[in-house]
Amino acid sequence: MGKTANKQVICEVLMEAAKEDRSIVALCSDSRGSGSFTPFADTYPEQFVETGIAEQNLVSIAAGLAKCGKKAYAVSPACFLSARSYEQCKVDVAYSDTNVKLIGISGGVSYGALGMSHHSAQDIAAMSAIPNMRVYLPSDHLQTKKLTEALLADESPAYIRVGRNAVDPVYDEYEEAGKEIPFELNRATVVVDRARTGSVDAAVIACGEMVKPAKDAAKLLAEDGISITVVDMYCVKPLDRETIIREAGKAKAVVTVEEHAPFGGLGAMVAQVVGEHCPKKVVNMSLPDAPVITGTSSEVFGYYGLDAEGIAKKVREALA
Repeated sequence: MGKTANKQVICEVLMEAAKEDRSIVALCSDSRGSGSFTPFADTYPEQFVETGIAEQNLVSIAAGLAKCGKKAYAVSPACFLSARSYEQCKVDVAYSDTNVKLIGISGGVSYGALGMSHHSAQDIAAMSAIPNMRVYLPSDHLQTKKLTEALLADESPAYIRVGRNAVDPVYDEYEEAGKEIPFELNRATVVVDRARTGSVDAAVIACGEMVKPAKDAAKLLAEDGISITVVDMYCVKPLDRETIIREAGKAKAVVTVEEHAPFGGLGAMVAQVVGEHCPKKVVNMSLPDAPVITGTSSEVFGYYGLDAEGIAKKVREALA
């Protein structure tokens, strides 16, 4: 299928489900275009709510609809959803245990030139800190489809962060072979497993758009005779501790990769688990604790080493 935006797939899955399920409601904060939800609004106008640029109202209205038996999907830029409406996410959604799925679009640095005001490099830490809030960062359109379908089947709160742009597939070999991709809700997926005699040189644990460059880095490292395991930790909360312990236990070092600030994100969570159960070196690759440079996602990733070459380099350094 090639490059596809994850946000587009979320809309497609919900539109298909809405044919039979009139309880599905999508809400947007003047973001139906950027969120790829214009088709939903046009097809199901009675199941769509436009709040305008009012993210706090967006979340509270979604929670109210959920209390009335609706399956509410609140779509808004991740930077605003996870910051401006943080109290509503905490109280109206999580504490009140409402069936609201918060869709944070244009996450990470995918807003590009709009800069720090529109970047969401704190949302993994912020949303994970809320009790009863699950946090997911799917890596490609195939996994996004599986995740959205799975979340339709439950009634618990969740935050899903996706980027703004189309991304390369991670699980394309399954699609090309006509097979279902490996997916289990709240369980990480091992994307690359090059264990020899039960061990590897390093375990790379990534989430979101960082999984694809981590997978590509495995090929570069294999050329140098370095074996790594790549884990797609799309389920940041609840964190798949079992997989972390198993894969870290096989490795000499662990490298985490995330499109997030260096504090309170995937790296910190993985380090806690490894430190408790199988102590060894954990190296966290992330965005810096500073406003990032201006550029496209790929340019920003390249600048900070969050690409295949940068990840391969970091693994070599961790093993040196």
